[in-house]
Amino acid sequence: MEQTKALNALEPFLALHKSATSPIAAADLVTRATSAPNTYLFSELLHTPAVQSLASSPDHGPFLTLLQIFSYGTYADYRSTAGLPKLSDAQTLKLRQLSLLTLARDRRNLTYEKLAANLELASPRDLENLVVTAVYAGLLDATLDPHRQVVQVNSIAPLRDLAPGAIPPIMDKLGAWSDRCGSTLAELEAEIQTIRNKATQRQKLQEHNEKEVQRLIATLKDPGLEAGGKKSAAAKGLRFGKRGPIDDGVEEAMDVDIDDDASGKVRSSRRKL
Repeated sequence: MEQTKALNALEPFLALHKSATSPIAAADLVTRATSAPNTYLFSELLHTPAVQSLASSPDHGPFLTLLQIFSYGTYADYRSTAGLPKLSDAQTLKLRQLSLLTLARDRRNLTYEKLAANLELASPRDLENLVVTAVYAGLLDATLDPHRQVVQVNSIAPLRDLAPGAIPPIMDKLGAWSDRCGSTLAELEAEIQTIRNKATQRQKLQEHNEKEVQRLIATLKDPGLEAGGKKSAAAKGLRFGKRGPIDDGVEEAMDVDIDDDASGKVRSSRRKL
């Protein structure tokens, strides 16, 4: 939404660039665009033929540099560049606001001391007033922490143009980030596969243990069961003698005693075993 608002604010100046046929008119267009309320994006105006023609004008060339600073530079860049046009109060406030957006990208810059130094503000009160104006303008979402002397920035509006040559470093950073993400995903996949393998092994071991428990329970209920569920010889009602297994359920007649009685006849007695 902030981008749309800023682009709409720039539209009248884009419409005027065709009529800026002289370096003076182009320089005046830069001054008016950077002073107008709600104009925070200047890339389209910067690349118009009328503004680019300022590069060949010795007297008005600094206005092209000034617009470049408003587009992607900072207040410190303006102060360190000699020969630039003097800023009005509105331009000074806007350039400081835009510089605040750039500085806020690095949390190490968000102490009162560093912000005041970079923006050349005389007191913490002046810095707090600048942050408040930026918040009300929709440039960033931030809160002040006077006790800790820091500015807590929650979000920054995308209202800064990219400087020439800024895209390759960004692409390098994105490529490095993508490589780290790919490496992390590969490590996660390997860890997940390891967990799955261990889970499969545990499942097999659990199934084996359950079968063993069931077998032991069956053996305790029926002591005659051998491994594999077969009946042992003792469970079948057999006993073992000198001649091998004997079925207790079958009567067997066996001679156990032979005596001669008085009549000389042989008497045999039999008993059942």
